[in-house]
Amino acid sequence: MAREELTRLTGNGNGNGECGGDDCPNVYRTASGSFVIQGDPSSAFDPPAGEALVEIPEAVLKEAVRALGW
Repeated sequence: MAREELTRLTGNGNGNGECGGDDCPNVYRTASGSFVIQGDPSSAFDPPAGEALVEIPEAVLKEAVRALGW
């Protein structure tokens, strides 16, 4: 899946995010309604094989919720 196929919910360059580039924490929504999270790797625990942990700031998650109108 390419990034262009996702709907970006956060960090749209409106000045509210941590940065304006594509290299900062972001939340994306897929066409099927699931979410893709871009963030810093986390070593909080070892996830099951084939899964990964990322850490995103609370402000990024709140921005995604607002973008969805929840």
